[in-house]
Parts: sequence; C-alpha cells; structure tokens
Amino acid sequence: MSGERLPLCVLVTTRNEEANLERTLASVAGWVDQLFVLDSESTDGTVEIARRYADDVVNLAYDHSRIIPWIFQWGLENLPLRNEWVLILEADQAVTPALRRELEGLFAGGSIPCDGYFILRRQIFRGKPIRFGGYGSKRLLKLFRRSVSALDPVEQDTRVYVRGRVGRLRGHLDEWNRKEDAILFYLEKHLRYAEAFAQEEHRRRQQAGFGFKAKPRLFGHADERVLWLKRIWYSLPLFVRPFLYFGYRYFLLLGFLDGARGSLFHFLQAFWFRLVVDVRVAELLRVHLKADKGLSPQ
Repeated sequence: MSGERLPLCVLVTTRNEEANLERTLASVAGWVDQLFVLDSESTDGTVEIARRYADDVVNLAYDHSRIIPWIFQWGLENLPLRNEWVLILEADQAVTPALRRELEGLFAGGSIPCDGYFILRRQIFRGKPIRFGGYGSKRLLKLFRRSVSALDPVEQDTRVYVRGRVGRLRGHLDEWNRKEDAILFYLEKHLRYAEAFAQEEHRRRQQAGFGFKAKPRLFGHADERVLWLKRIWYSLPLFVRPFLYFGYRYFLLLGFLDGARGSLFHFLQAFWFRLVVDVRVAELLRVHLKADKGLSPQ
C-alpha cells in the first residue's frame, strides 16, 4: 500500500504534552486516514503542535478523578470516525518504522484475521530502554475494530476489551515520557495516578467479582492474565503487597540488570507508587467502614 493512507483512525490523548507530542504525531501523520487529538485543557504549546498534524483537535474538560480510558471511549462514541480500525496512542507513545511496515502489510493483505492486536511496548526511562523486570515484553492492545471493542470507564489502566479474536504484532511502540526524567514531575504525576488507582480499587472491592469487564484467566491473552493477577492483588494484604511486587519485579524478573537507572524506575514504579496506593486504599476503606457503622469519618 505504498503511497496510500491506511484505512485507520488514530486517537491521541494529551494534557500539557509539548515535550512529547511532536514525536508521537510525526510517527503516524501522513500515512493514516484520520488523526485526532483529544486534549484535556492544555496550557502549554500542546494544541499548537497538535494542529500542525491532526485532522481535528478536540478539547475535553480535565477530570482529576479519572485518567485516560474514558477519553478514548468518548472519542470512539463521538468523533466522526470514517474507518472501522482504530489505533489509540498516549502522547508519549510513538510508532516505530518497523511497526508502520507491519501495519502496512496487515492492511495490504485484504481480510484481516483478528479483531484486535496486541503491540509490544518498549519502555524508555531517562533515555534508555527498560529491558527487565517484566518490561521487556509488555504488550498493549492498541489496534482494534471499533464495532466490537470498548474500554472500561471505571478502569484507570488503558485496556481495550474486544469481542472477538485477538492477535499479536511483532513491531513495537516506543514509550518515552521525557517529562518524567525530572523526579519532581514523576512524583507529582504518580501521586495523581495513585489517587485514581486507589479510588478504582475501592469501588471494585464493593462489587461481586470486582466488576471486571472480561473474565480473568491465567491462560488467556495478555489482558485476561492481567485481570487474573489483579484479582489476586486485591486479595493480598495492604502494605505487604508492594514489598512482594517489588521483590518479584526486581529479583525474579531480573530488574536489577537494568542498572542504576533501571533500579530507580523499578523502585518508583513497583514499590513507591504501589505503597502510596495502599495508603490511600486503607484510608478509603476506613472511611467506608465508619460510614457503614454510622460514625463520623473523622
């Protein structure tokens, strides 16, 4: 399909992403049929960059209680999408040349055998890839037929649920948030994310089976395994599980082989962040318990 645009809609979410956005949009502009940017009240140069590449830039009110999935779902339901196939990207996720060639081959083949595809993500932290600790083979379902797919509005992880067959692509995305190279930005961002994840867990603990949108399965595809592991995670004791998770990532999955830079990444992502989530979950559960007993939350 050389020289032709793929019958593909790309949705990109942004909020103050001028440091990352141009790399992401340049990686897809010019060879996909439609490119939309869903911006959440950016105050930097994000919108100006987006307008240079996108077919349209839509502004949505920023919601502190939710992160990204609801924005993608809004786009699927409200944007004038011309194509059945959609690729969703966050502002720090760029399509590599190898992935582009694979997508061109997939669409050139006529009938596409699956309804959704997992794409390998290469996590870059402070300029270098994270290769161990479970991050050398992380796959995300980013490409899908929109007529048989949806996101979970409760979930804070960006996870697409496909009613149909799913497959894997060999090419990968490069995910590098340059803003996270500054430690204060990283900490401030993940404090916001910790609140959102804690609120989600608290809500799910009140639902039978945690209210997952798909059936958790150990031997299912990547997202079904994640839900199976998340179900176990919710059953583990608070404040113990961050230690267990960090040990699993850092030692059993060889995270220490990522060196000093990788050690910082694994400590912050696998231990510090999870510990903050546990602190907030404990607070929310305590307030909930007092409310059930008719006591003041104070």
